[in-house]
Amino acid sequence: MTAGDQAFLMDYFVRLRELFVADSALFALIGRTRDLWLGTRERRGKVIFLGNGGSAGIASHLAIDAAKNGGIPATCFNDGGMITCLANDYGFENWMAHALRLNAQPSDCLVAISSSGKSPNILNAVAKARELDMAVVTLSGMAPDNPLRSRGDVNFWADSHAYNIIETAHQAWMMAVIDLLIGNPVYPASRGQ
Repeated sequence: MTAGDQAFLMDYFVRLRELFVADSALFALIGRTRDLWLGTRERRGKVIFLGNGGSAGIASHLAIDAAKNGGIPATCFNDGGMITCLANDYGFENWMAHALRLNAQPSDCLVAISSSGKSPNILNAVAKARELDMAVVTLSGMAPDNPLRSRGDVNFWADSHAYNIIETAHQAWMMAVIDLLIGNPVYPASRGQ
């Protein structure tokens, strides 16, 4: 490994560490998200995770862990048939809003993930969630005034312009919510039955 590689990695991990400062502001966001999800479960709703690209992969992972390990009913709209049908019929910028129209109810909670905070399909989904009177959690990064950052009941923002660093923070923050629900960061992969 060269000195340049080491310098790159040092900078990379410093940037990550800056997003994981354990402070009361971050704890409040995580706690409020946990409370929204618990309220969603009490109302017999589900948490719906949405994202594009890498954020869609994160959304899928979070939906599985929230349901399996956190005991929170959760789903993710990553079905190829659903995406292509609704995008074909309503446009890519509107497919998520129509997926919510077809599958969501006021007792549900939307978790909208967009690294830039500017993805039109995510913004339209949040608008539809608001029409449906759903709770909304947003995860964004890049510009501090990105449009997604102010549209949720809880808004997480990663102060970075690096996609992988933003996505790592988004996933870690939501995993912290799930582990807070469980009450323990260490547990077997297969919990319960």
